[in-house]
Amino acid sequence: MDSLTHALSGALLVRATASPAQSSEQILPLRTRILVGFVAAVFPDLDLALRLIDTLTYLNWHQGPTHSLVMLPVWAFLLSYLFSRLSRKKYSWKVFYWPVCMGIAIHIAGDLITSYGLMLFAPLSMQRISLPLAFVIDPWFSLIIITGLFLSLRFPRQRVFAVCALVGLLCYVGFLWSLHERAMNIAVAYADSQAMKKVEINVLPQPLSAFNWKIIIQNGQTYHVAYINLWRDRVNRQYASGVFLLQRMMAAYQPYEQVMWQLYNQCGSGAYNLQLVSQAWLQPEFEKFREFAVFPALDRIDDDNYETCFWFIDLRFQFPELPPSFSYGVCLENKQSSWRMRRQRGIFLID
Repeated sequence: MDSLTHALSGALLVRATASPAQSSEQILPLRTRILVGFVAAVFPDLDLALRLIDTLTYLNWHQGPTHSLVMLPVWAFLLSYLFSRLSRKKYSWKVFYWPVCMGIAIHIAGDLITSYGLMLFAPLSMQRISLPLAFVIDPWFSLIIITGLFLSLRFPRQRVFAVCALVGLLCYVGFLWSLHERAMNIAVAYADSQAMKKVEINVLPQPLSAFNWKIIIQNGQTYHVAYINLWRDRVNRQYASGVFLLQRMMAAYQPYEQVMWQLYNQCGSGAYNLQLVSQAWLQPEFEKFREFAVFPALDRIDDDNYETCFWFIDLRFQFPELPPSFSYGVCLENKQSSWRMRRQRGIFLID
């Protein structure tokens, strides 16, 4: 999820679980408690600082230890101690601890349902875990949270609105789960119709609509990819030829009965020198990209009088009508034996 939605979700959860106001000075005032939840829910995204090293280091460690349930008590203690010091020790760190825990925990839950994956049990395990149900920016998800907070501010003595918003979020996630299962069933049916054996099926949420999904079926080094919309029953020709980018993007997600499957290969088509492509892919200079890419595929080969570059993408970050994000190439200078890695910037700042 985006950082603002994370922060608001932390404030919502803390408001929903707030006890009735008490006179003891060891009980945080409601507004302070909500502010603590707001800030704590942003804390895990401090790993953005890894961008100062380089983009691939950030991509490989984003949603890593700061998003770990194992490390959560440690981060909560450190952040609680910091809040206590900022209050000039008016409040003990223990008073801040549970609101901080809730803020961090709901951040982890929000990222868990996106497709990037997080190191949920770091440092015990660096394996990434994901339940891909929501796109990283989901307006409906954010709207439910904002509505709950707005009504809570409008009626400060009532926490029922925050509780209802949390219930609404759970219902919405359940709805997304049902859409995920529908897309998964379509993928299984296609794999069966093509007599594909021992395939890996992944269904990823997409932008613009909760009904938009990408299906990736991996069969060896070959990927079968489809962009599907689970709401429409026919292709919108007007959108497909529209002048606006978002219209054309929306039209690319097709009804499942009319979906067109696209084929990609990790080493490209047979027209390329597959041995040279494989050699480029396995270069030590490309190790960080190999660690990052879940569905790597050769995008293109640039060949001129000076060098030959093999450009790879991760199919997770390829969206209709947009250049792929996080595109990296490994280049061989002509008549030289040294390889160099290059990065191609996309349209987003994070690229």
